[in-house]
Amino acid sequence: MDMPQETIQMLDAVLRESPSWNYVTVSRSFFSTTFGHRGDIGEGLECWRGYYQGLCPTQMGLSLNIDISATSFFKPVTVVQFVLEFLNLRDASRPLTDMDRVKIKKALRGVRVETNHQEDKIRRYKITGITPVPTSQLIFPVDERGTRMSVVQYFMQRYNYSLKYTAWPCLQSGSDARPVYLPMEACKIVEGQRYSKKLNDKQVTNILRATCHRPQQREESIREMVLHNKYAKDRFAQEFGINVCSDLVSVPACVLPPPMLRYHDSGKEKTCAPSVGQWNMINKKMINGGIIGNWACVSFSRMRPEEVHRFCCDLIQMCNMTGMSVNPRPLVDNRSDSPNHIENALSDVYRRTTEILGNQGQLQLLIVILPEVSGSYGKIKKVCENDLGIVSQCCLPRHAARPNKQYMENVALKINVKVGGRNTVMERAFARNGIPFVSDVPTIIFGADVTPPPGEDSASSIAAVVASMDWPEITKYRGLVSAQPHRQEIIEDLFSVIKDPQRGNVNGGMIRELLIAFRKKTGRRPERILFYRMV
Repeated sequence: MDMPQETIQMLDAVLRESPSWNYVTVSRSFFSTTFGHRGDIGEGLECWRGYYQGLCPTQMGLSLNIDISATSFFKPVTVVQFVLEFLNLRDASRPLTDMDRVKIKKALRGVRVETNHQEDKIRRYKITGITPVPTSQLIFPVDERGTRMSVVQYFMQRYNYSLKYTAWPCLQSGSDARPVYLPMEACKIVEGQRYSKKLNDKQVTNILRATCHRPQQREESIREMVLHNKYAKDRFAQEFGINVCSDLVSVPACVLPPPMLRYHDSGKEKTCAPSVGQWNMINKKMINGGIIGNWACVSFSRMRPEEVHRFCCDLIQMCNMTGMSVNPRPLVDNRSDSPNHIENALSDVYRRTTEILGNQGQLQLLIVILPEVSGSYGKIKKVCENDLGIVSQCCLPRHAARPNKQYMENVALKINVKVGGRNTVMERAFARNGIPFVSDVPTIIFGADVTPPPGEDSASSIAAVVASMDWPEITKYRGLVSAQPHRQEIIEDLFSVIKDPQRGNVNGGMIRELLIAFRKKTGRRPERILFYRMV
């Protein structure tokens, strides 16, 4: 459909006007407690249900794209209750540590609260920080003469309100020059405020569980959302002559048959036909098993050393059974350490293995058993991949302590790909013209996307480009990443021209680098390029 982008944006704004008045707006989605499901996700937060809405041109004309969505909100509870949940505390009478105060300040800055110590007079404030001293020690001037009074005395004399949790600091509103001090127990978090900071793993899991629906259930939820919005009675849409059909669009489609997969000839089953998107490694071996001569293990969990040793033995045995060739003995003894010493422990293992190997190779795999408390995964990956250049495989302690065969198989498959192996390929890849637009001539497949920083983070966006490195199988990919300006969607480093004093203008960029890598891997120049771009 050919229509100016400005026109589409204007019509989209018209359809977003009514829900913007009635619901909480988050980017292109709308949320409300009237949509049902308001689940606790932990640490003082809850999950609200909502929907995404966007107008887009299609071959059938203008289409209104609607989907179910969910996001995190502050629970409308007293600030004391929020702090207890956020810090996982039981006793509000004990003082907060300096680290606790930093966490609370970061979480509550910018949050709106309302006072609850006067039933007939409720005031709202925006939190700018928290006091460095507890409420019991906080003194401030109460009049122009400079008379000073403690917050505890002030609330008793002015409101006849006896503060209980005086060991905790006060919330601070207003400016530094004219601050307003608010005892936490006298404040309640205003409903409908989104939590825009990064969620921990447990909270993400809770949201996914709350919003995971089967296709039929998701379709029904979308239909209910459309009926709930009553587009036919939307006065803004009526003024612009916009009519929204309440039925889903019918599109001719079919379910494509799954491709036949090929495994190594040494296995009992050499091919496999996936069923309902599932298949397993029973009686099969990886078509190209990776070779690992040097590996080590570090545990940051509470698992006993003998449990870590048994897990490593079982995992390596599974790797060898499924087609890899892995040295059964680690390069250095398994190491257990505290989650507080992640960088030192990883660096020490790297140093020890480097000293042992010298110029004869490098550590090929580091098995890492994560701490029981979530939040360390990103740090471990950063140290291993960015700082040390080590291939790592992280395992949750609850799985490593009681591993089953299927879990071991899945981990072995992940390890094999990371060390350069291939688990399976499509059977049709070996036949001429077996895969349309791929098998007939050397073909490279690109994929690209830009990931913006989460929430209100002002950090750079990350552009990623991947490209296939084998032909005709198309199973191994190489990836490149690049930082670029905040929330810029156009990938800057796809192509570049560098001025060289001797050679003049030199072409570069991620595309050129991946094309050169493809030629080195396959010995062929690609005659066809397929490019997939996330939009």
